[in-house]
Amino acid sequence: NENLLLRNKLAAAEQLPEIIGESPAIKELANLINRVAQTDATVLILGESGTGKELVARAIYKLSQRVEQPYLAQFCGSIPDTLLESELFGYKKGAFSGANTDKKGLFEIANNGTIFLDEIGDISFALQAKLLRVLQNQEIMRLGDTKVKKVNVRIITATNKDLQQLVKEEKFREDLFYRLNVFPIKVPALRERPGDIVLLTKYFLKKYGNSKITLNRDSIKKLENYSWPGNVRQLENILQRALILCDSNELLPEHIILED
Repeated sequence: NENLLLRNKLAAAEQLPEIIGESPAIKELANLINRVAQTDATVLILGESGTGKELVARAIYKLSQRVEQPYLAQFCGSIPDTLLESELFGYKKGAFSGANTDKKGLFEIANNGTIFLDEIGDISFALQAKLLRVLQNQEIMRLGDTKVKKVNVRIITATNKDLQQLVKEEKFREDLFYRLNVFPIKVPALRERPGDIVLLTKYFLKKYGNSKITLNRDSIKKLENYSWPGNVRQLENILQRALILCDSNELLPEHIILED
């Protein structure tokens, strides 16, 4: 019990891989990630676009016992149903025109590892049923096949949509929602963690420019007073643009162009 307690304290203090921030919201996020990473629980990552949901998925994987096994990510939004199904589950030779050989799907390739499905709220009812089978029985079937294959895969999903609302509108299966929602994690929006903006800014300036560039006090104020509808991704893009406009070692307010 003492050993477990010490491990939990150490995990809570551990810096998250690739996630920048020291705000209470990020510390709470780190605590949740470290706790669930040591289990095989299915995780549903919620949050607005641009908050870093894929970074959270990667952090869970890197801190898990499956870290030596494959990690695969698949974006599920705006992809034709048949194409997404063949990517996830694979297909048998002759399953459709152009299927000249057998192909393994991502679930087979990620066996014993972790698979991250981004924008899970966009998949069709037909695919939802197949995904439910994976979650319930750890079984898959390739397109055009009659044989069931067993897989051992940890599934992490993410969405910026309200899945409960989609369930009410009968656009998302209720049984699948409860299977995915075993351990939900809400990623805070950037406006909910204004104390991290300077840290993130310095990180991106170093990443895209050089560490010698300093932040003007008015520039900091301009960044901290903005609402950031596009979250961290928007901040990164705006700073890349600012570095192109900046011709000195000081980032000034006029270099930072914010959308209205």
